[in-house]
Amino acid sequence: MTDAPDTSPAPRSQVGWGVERYDAWVREAIAQARAVGGSGDVPIGALVVDASGEVVGRGHNVREAGHDPTGHAEVVALREAGAALGSWRLMGCSLVVTLEPCAMCAGAAVLARVDRVVFGAWDDKAGACGSVWDLPRDRRALHRAEVVGGVLEEECGALLTGFFADRR
Repeated sequence: MTDAPDTSPAPRSQVGWGVERYDAWVREAIAQARAVGGSGDVPIGALVVDASGEVVGRGHNVREAGHDPTGHAEVVALREAGAALGSWRLMGCSLVVTLEPCAMCAGAAVLARVDRVVFGAWDDKAGACGSVWDLPRDRRALHRAEVVGGVLEEECGALLTGFFADRR
């Protein structure tokens, strides 16, 4: 978890949503992360929020529980949102997650055409929204998403620190 360039939480209000809205969304993603329970999955939670602010998809990691290598919280939430909206195109939506998405999840967000990726903790090992890679804002991509990182960073990071401290 590190401060990556160009994705500080400062511009949170520039898109018409107040800081409180992003904080509320990330708090709901934190609740999703806690839903992994004792499954052995890393506690990461995600939401997809539509343009009106309604949650249309929720997810938490299910890789261990479902023996699914694609069972990341973001993928679960994107799938649920697509089903709820009746379309794989999630234009106008925001993907909200407790940890900076990996390359697979950032790529899925771009392919789903989300407008924005909002996340809590930075991932300096596998983050693909500004830390290691920056897939949502790659100028070569067919679609680009706004990235807002570091929302409730300490709370989100504490979930992961606690999880991994118990295993090391």
